Amino acid sequence: MALDFTAGAFSSPVPAPVAACFHCGLPVVGTRAYLLPILGQTRALCCAGCEAVARTIVKAGLESYYETRDVVPALEAVPAGLPAAEIYDDPLAQAQFVSAQGEHRLDALLVLDRIRCAACVWLNERYLRAMPGVLGVTINYTTRRAQIAWDPRTLRLSEIIAAIRGLGYDAFPFDPSRQRLTDRAETRAALWRLFVAGFGAMQVMMYAVPRYIDTNGTLSAEAEQILRWASLVLTLPVILFACGPFFSSALTDLRARRLGIDVPISLGILAGFLASAWATFAGEGEVYFDSITMLVFLLLGARALEAGARRKAALQLDRLARWMPAHAMRLPGRNANSAAERVAAHELRPGDWVLVAAGDTIPADGIVESGSGSADESLLTGESRPVIKRAGCFLIGGSVNIDQPLIMRVTQAGAETRAAAIGRLLERAAAGKPRLVESVDRVAHRLTWVVIGCAIVAYAGWSLIDPARAFWVAVAVLVVTCPCALGLAAPIALTSATGALARRGMVLTRARAIESLATVTDVVLDKTGTLTEGHLRMTGFAPLGRLGRDACLDAALALEAGSLHPVARALRGCADRASMLRSQQAVHFPGSGIEASVGARRTRIGTGKFVGELCGELPVRDRAAAQLTHVYLGDETGWLACFVFEDKLRSDAREMVDALRAQGLRIHLLSGDASSVVTVCANLLGIQIATGDATPQDKHAYVAKLQREGRRVAMLGDGLNDAPVLAQSDVSIAMGDGAALARMNADLVLLSGRLSGVLEARSIALRAMRVIRQNFGWAVVYNGVALPLAVLGLLGPWEAAIGMTASSFAVVMNSARLAYGLR
Repeated sequence: MALDFTAGAFSSPVPAPVAACFHCGLPVVGTRAYLLPILGQTRALCCAGCEAVARTIVKAGLESYYETRDVVPALEAVPAGLPAAEIYDDPLAQAQFVSAQGEHRLDALLVLDRIRCAACVWLNERYLRAMPGVLGVTINYTTRRAQIAWDPRTLRLSEIIAAIRGLGYDAFPFDPSRQRLTDRAETRAALWRLFVAGFGAMQVMMYAVPRYIDTNGTLSAEAEQILRWASLVLTLPVILFACGPFFSSALTDLRARRLGIDVPISLGILAGFLASAWATFAGEGEVYFDSITMLVFLLLGARALEAGARRKAALQLDRLARWMPAHAMRLPGRNANSAAERVAAHELRPGDWVLVAAGDTIPADGIVESGSGSADESLLTGESRPVIKRAGCFLIGGSVNIDQPLIMRVTQAGAETRAAAIGRLLERAAAGKPRLVESVDRVAHRLTWVVIGCAIVAYAGWSLIDPARAFWVAVAVLVVTCPCALGLAAPIALTSATGALARRGMVLTRARAIESLATVTDVVLDKTGTLTEGHLRMTGFAPLGRLGRDACLDAALALEAGSLHPVARALRGCADRASMLRSQQAVHFPGSGIEASVGARRTRIGTGKFVGELCGELPVRDRAAAQLTHVYLGDETGWLACFVFEDKLRSDAREMVDALRAQGLRIHLLSGDASSVVTVCANLLGIQIATGDATPQDKHAYVAKLQREGRRVAMLGDGLNDAPVLAQSDVSIAMGDGAALARMNADLVLLSGRLSGVLEARSIALRAMRVIRQNFGWAVVYNGVALPLAVLGLLGPWEAAIGMTASSFAVVMNSARLAYGLR
């Protein structure tokens, strides 16, 4: 898609100044304005830049952006230090934040600047998805981060960044240190506003106390007037500085002809201040400077607490983005005795040799070449126990070398490490929005309209009963309701739950999994690599044809070359040499086996049924133990061999099955292994429903049948041959050691390999949904009670502010229990 930034010609004269710019909200100054047809009307734009951006939006067919945005984004100066977009096409620059997810797919994590509302997110997502070559875009409104995937054959990253800047936003790679500085600046500004409001409230209250305690009329009119003027002067900084966020947000909402949460708050504060100021100038009437300043202080305090809770919840998701150390000690060669040079960690490349001192963070994924010790891998697995590391062991970037120096050879660095892959999955989960959250957002928005309507009705009604109180009753109505309690009810709880899962070695890749996991009725379990350890050990060999053990093993290894299946790993583990044979035109049949040409003969390895299609009926009756796994080998001449493997059940498999059944869930065992093997496994675990000899298609159909019956299904598999059924299930859980995390499509990945993680995940999901329901219930009850009380005049502005603050605080603190692991 080509971007059209050609500015239109000036149109007919327009009186100066005219209405605000339809795109950015700034005043249109001058005798002539840029005009453009938008949404069926001619709109005024303040400059050629806004006209060009608006023309781009209209040309792309995205005019509805102007109907859905919450605020009109005021244009700002481009942040200092941003380089030209073309610099990000440099492979060295991309190495830190771009990862390859296939032969023709690149993924990048960018931060979008100038995002003001959900409509800004919608506009960027829709516009970028329409660009040829863009494969996917998800933007997290809370963190302002965008996960973007594109095809480098048709599109460059600089073109994507240029398109974002062409819409009036900025994009740059996510930098945790820069994010910390931004958060620190925002926190400092919020604390200054809170300090000014608190100081003003205390001082104004001091001047209000004499009037409250003067019951005998001893306070003279002159003294009371002096106290009023002093209160007015002290309230001005609160209004002009501390209330800035409320007024600016409300102003942009009104410019966009929308009602946000800050509109009623700003109306109440501003109306109360102006009425009190008029009473001060007139020398008669009531003043409420003390209530106004205290109201502002309480509102800012509530928002500071909310922001802190949100930041803490988001920080749990950032820990994987902050793992990389700043420097590494790279060895100039393979000589461990040579002097190491200090280099930036992002300069490491596969094949480099690195010295990792005791206590240092491992700067990349790699293999131990020399030395032995232990590593803390809790960053990924959630397991605090050290893992022994010797020569040949795998080291995970981000883990900590505990006790002895190690020399490692880098295999993956930067964005290609396991920690980086997990971080991208967490970002994808954070960018998602469950249906529950979307529906609540709509309710919260409509509640704002209800508040405005009730305030108008209350003012009109009290004007007939008690005109002196009518105004303050309307202010109390505007302040007392709390749409933000509804808006905060789900997001903080879901973010806290995601962080809690990550700390326990479970990666949530889609936000909807929390909602789905709490409502499942059936759990379908795979066997090999899921209920079992997945580390097969060959315990027997039976020749069925003309070849001996070594020849059959050579043929089997040739067929399984490059396979990651547990059978392939077991065969390679029992071979004392590499296969002398080579296979050609290998074809994998998921759940059945492999067929290839070996020694000019069509050869198969896999299940008895699969090999029997080539070799005919099995020549001998299989008398092996039913709990063992049989893998057959045959070619065009007939049956060749049967390999017998043993795979131990995981130690916590029975505990998981019993616990899930105790929760009222139906447990199914569904495996591609022989029915006899599956039956024995099911009996050992106490599973009543078991099916064997199931192909991936059979598994998919099995889960679909359960769903047609109205069941909600969770599927637990090893992610190797279970992709179709994992995608079909309501919530999918994959076992994984992290090597293929970027390719997994599961909703939840168990990094630690502990089946007890399924119980922990469901427990967290149930608690999260319980907290969300509690939050919803509280928000609904509070608003349902507080609003009528305010309309009836039983709550004043100050009490209304306390109620609103307490409501938001209760929701935030209730959600924060998940972050701290509290019940």
